[in-house]
Amino acid sequence: MARRSALASVSAVLGLAAGMLAVAGCKVEAPAAAQGTASAAVQPQSGASAVTRSGPLIIEPGPGFSPVYSLISGAKHSIDVTMYEFADTTAEHDLAAAAKRGVRVHVILDRREQSEDATAYSYLGSHGVTVTWSSTSYHYTHQKTLIVDGTEAVIMTANLTSEYYPTSRDFLILDTNRSDVSAITAVFSADFAHRAVRPSDGSDLVWSPTDAQDKLLGLINGATSSLRIYSEEMGDTAVENALIKAAKRGVDVQICGENEDGEYDSAYAKLARAGIHISYYSSSTGFYIHGKVIEADYGTSHAKVFIGSENFSSTSLNDNRELGLIISNRAVLSAIASTFAADFRGGKHWA
Repeated sequence: MARRSALASVSAVLGLAAGMLAVAGCKVEAPAAAQGTASAAVQPQSGASAVTRSGPLIIEPGPGFSPVYSLISGAKHSIDVTMYEFADTTAEHDLAAAAKRGVRVHVILDRREQSEDATAYSYLGSHGVTVTWSSTSYHYTHQKTLIVDGTEAVIMTANLTSEYYPTSRDFLILDTNRSDVSAITAVFSADFAHRAVRPSDGSDLVWSPTDAQDKLLGLINGATSSLRIYSEEMGDTAVENALIKAAKRGVDVQICGENEDGEYDSAYAKLARAGIHISYYSSSTGFYIHGKVIEADYGTSHAKVFIGSENFSSTSLNDNRELGLIISNRAVLSAIASTFAADFRGGKHWA
């Protein structure tokens, strides 16, 4: 679920204009080598405009988390945070400052990660923020979401853990769709109060444990030409079998993931035998694939991409509280495809 390596804390916070990646026409630099490399930096092309509200994607590492800090600093009425791991002093201080100026700030932290989250829990609770440990209804609360003023939500593959910002491949997307934000807010309210809730999918949401497995299987099973997949974890038999079936029907399936200490050797071998192409990284102290993404049929009129907190494990899909979304935004699809190509080239290829 999380790395326990001693990485350096993020060294600097970039401005909002630099931080929000201009996904239309982005430029990607590939990692230098397969193991323990510096990150693949994603930067806007010269003269590119700031991201519009219709497709705001942040690809980490590179831009930094200043867009998240700016959203917190700009909040006028409310901030709701659900976070698996929280160890970012800048975000903590910004939330405390928001509470001090009268913004209602509520935070849910995962109860199983109390050793990791204890410092943030204590600091926030003593600085005007109402913070609670997650419900026992879920194995983990692995969701990573920030809602501001009930009008915009940032859905992340990343935790707010600054130790990992410089080296983790992660994705953050700003969702301003009214039905999405309303659904995310309703679930937050129930989870904060430890009440049972059946989440609404809004326009394009993917919830665990409600429907994540079915929706991801639907995306994989519906692919006709290609699948590009970022996955930190493997282990869900249904997903693996769907990928194998896709490859056997002629879909070009590529996976970019992690495999430290050979943890997923068995899964990768099974997938590779079916003709699936695999590139992986295996250094917890270097460039690390933490993103969870499925891009289907890029370059076609029906292309779609999933971005969220769900890993390809049974626990993640069926027992955790997780959140992602499936969209067809062309600029987002293009940015994912370019970034994936660089990361896939830079990894160690499964023979």
